[in-house]
Amino acid sequence: MRFSKWLTVSVVLVAALALLAPVALAKKKPSLEKWKPAFDYSKAKYKIKVSNVSHPAIKGVYAGFAIRDALWKATKGQIYFEYIPFSMLGGEVEVLNQLQMGAIQGMSVSSVAAPNMGPRMGLVNLPFLVNTYEKLEKFVANKKLFSHFLAGMEHQGIIGLGITGYGQYGWATTIPVKTIADAKKVKFRIAEAAVNKLTYKAWGFNPVVMPWPDVPTALKQGVITGLDHTLLVCYLTKKFEVAHNFTPINYAQGLFIWIFNKAWFESLPKDLQKIFRQVVTEQCKIYRAQTKTQEENCKKGALKMGVKFWELSAADLETLKRQGDVVHQEYAKAIGPEYLKAVQKYLGYTK
Repeated sequence: MRFSKWLTVSVVLVAALALLAPVALAKKKPSLEKWKPAFDYSKAKYKIKVSNVSHPAIKGVYAGFAIRDALWKATKGQIYFEYIPFSMLGGEVEVLNQLQMGAIQGMSVSSVAAPNMGPRMGLVNLPFLVNTYEKLEKFVANKKLFSHFLAGMEHQGIIGLGITGYGQYGWATTIPVKTIADAKKVKFRIAEAAVNKLTYKAWGFNPVVMPWPDVPTALKQGVITGLDHTLLVCYLTKKFEVAHNFTPINYAQGLFIWIFNKAWFESLPKDLQKIFRQVVTEQCKIYRAQTKTQEENCKKGALKMGVKFWELSAADLETLKRQGDVVHQEYAKAIGPEYLKAVQKYLGYTK
């Protein structure tokens, strides 16, 4: 039964977990030479392997190297945090399995993939809930609500310690999208994820579920004419070379959740557990702030290359929000109805 369960999850997720595949950012075989540590870690008492699917050009991904260096310093060389991005250890489904079994000790998992191991983590994908940088920081600052979110995989033997990001979601398109009516003419690529599919169904769109590595060719050939993704990622992966328009919707944020094998973490001495948790929390906060700045810089770069930015009217945005509330209702059971209500109230969400 266990094998069958994992096989099912793998089939369902195979399209989504190339979310930020490194091939989009690097044509050559990826190398970690540029980011190798400036210290000799050979005699570290504790060693940990941590995976990510994407490229360190994204600040929320680079955070792993910052955690590595800060942890080495804070533990006086006792813990070596070997950070391995670029999907070098496999896709997210494969790595989640490795993490649960203890073959590796940590990963920063995308908010798209996380709900498949911990449904409660689908909370951050719900439309117009944790959709701004300010709301995200407010959510993180509430220890009770945020800790319950991070504990969403504990039943799988996995704990969460922090969160970083890769920008706010919008629409990169080959035609200008100024209205909902315009958007309904677009063939949007979306990730293979439950909340995403529910959202686009509620909006009355007809999206195309597609693996991320297939996007460049599909976009050039017109198989798709738009992307549901962040400005930051679309700019860094050069999607604006074909899709010359961007409409910020900011209905959700792209996030990485930093998760670790619970048994491994609890095997550390108590003092090192405390330091480990503190370092991850501190570095995640730093790089969440840098993500906002990076998004702003990416917008400047996009404008320089001729990308046109469009805004939906307040009425259209309100329509998307109203329609998107159906997703809150349908996914409430998976998250926990009372918990969802508490987060909605705290963040000022209204239907």
